Amino acid sequence: MTHSRRSFLQSAAVAVGAASAPVGGVAAPPQSAQSPPRPAPASQLQVPRMRFGGVEISRLIAGCNPFYGYAHFNSTLAGVMRDYYTPDRVCDVLHQCARFGITGYNYVQLGRAPQDLERFQAEGGRMHLVVQTIGEAAPIHKQWRPLAMYHHGERTDTAFQEGRIADVREWCKKTRDLGTLVGVGTHKPEVIALVEEQGWDVDFYAGCVYNRTRTADEWRRALNGQLLEMPGEIYLQSDPARMYAVMRQAKKPCFAFKIMAAGRITEQGADQAFETAFAGIKPTDGVFIGLFPRARDEVRENAERVCRILAERRSGPTLRR
Repeated sequence: MTHSRRSFLQSAAVAVGAASAPVGGVAAPPQSAQSPPRPAPASQLQVPRMRFGGVEISRLIAGCNPFYGYAHFNSTLAGVMRDYYTPDRVCDVLHQCARFGITGYNYVQLGRAPQDLERFQAEGGRMHLVVQTIGEAAPIHKQWRPLAMYHHGERTDTAFQEGRIADVREWCKKTRDLGTLVGVGTHKPEVIALVEEQGWDVDFYAGCVYNRTRTADEWRRALNGQLLEMPGEIYLQSDPARMYAVMRQAKKPCFAFKIMAAGRITEQGADQAFETAFAGIKPTDGVFIGLFPRARDEVRENAERVCRILAERRSGPTLRR
């Protein structure tokens, strides 16, 4: 590790002690139901925005993982998500997001996602697309003309671990030529530090706040020689503070994701997880959030939560009744 990169990570680490990690836990199983809860009528509530490229975009961005069963939990929950999320429900949730001022969608071009997005747009839906990109960017860009595209985080991390990070930089250069905002996704704070140190021509970062792509040796070191089942889905409570610290140091906008540890944080810990996220990132940064409103009106709840947290951050905390 070069001196400048080490200094970057060390300076970020100074702030770690002041950051509180979200409370962990296992999400309770849904209590119902065969159909989604009826959304409450939209109010004047609108999620605050940030400047991103040449547009204003909401600081909360709808994630796509639950839509297509990418649960990051177990195969049972993945199947429940796939059964629940019919094309009707995907479009309904995206429309509800738009009603609450969530103007961005963290899209991925897999499975039936293109058909669902086409339907949403045919129904009048409009969202800025921030695409997590697997493979070549050009065909996806030609089809959707997204606002932004970034190199998929797990693939970035594999390239980093295998000494092929130059391949990711080359992908960014090719994607820049398409005329879109270009970013790097990762689960590793050291990747963002490296890209910043080397001065890549990128516009933003998408960072998982849990470093779930450690190698087996890295997990053994982190867990005092032990290994857990499902090593790709281990979520350490000490990880978020490290990623948030590096995001605060980064000169470019950042999007934090998996702030709820892929559902491992319970409803009781949700406020703390969101508060920790928005305290940990810059005012020019945002959050991707997956939505699974099988038992709760998560779109409205998260919009209300973000509006309250950001209002309190502007004016100071208020007493909750």
